[in-house]
Amino acid sequence: QVQFVESGGGLVQPGGSLRLSCAASAITLDYYAIGWFRQAPGKEREGVSCISSSDGSTTYADSVKGRFTISRDNAKNTVYLQMNSLKPEDTAVYYCAASYCSGAGPLAYGNYWGQGTQVTVSS
Repeated sequence: QVQFVESGGGLVQPGGSLRLSCAASAITLDYYAIGWFRQAPGKEREGVSCISSSDGSTTYADSVKGRFTISRDNAKNTVYLQMNSLKPEDTAVYYCAASYCSGAGPLAYGNYWGQGTQVTVSS
């Protein structure tokens, strides 16, 4: 059974940093592109970043470019999202999922969503 477990969220001050982790079971992440998504209160889910399975190429939403970095550690079967210079508008529940990395952002497939991890940026 495919399962994703997101962790690393929490409460942070504006300008602070967090590192989110996406750990997978029942699949080997080497073979999959992984996307990070977020859903803020009252808003629809949006794609944040994506990392490919082959060459490790990455994409970012314009709103997070230059502040967030996605990476993967295949030995740990884990994908990370390093978030720096956090803003209140980054507040959301963050999810990871197997995805296609398109030019318009990640497109999740398979309906294998994790439980999400809450990120709250507030003074």
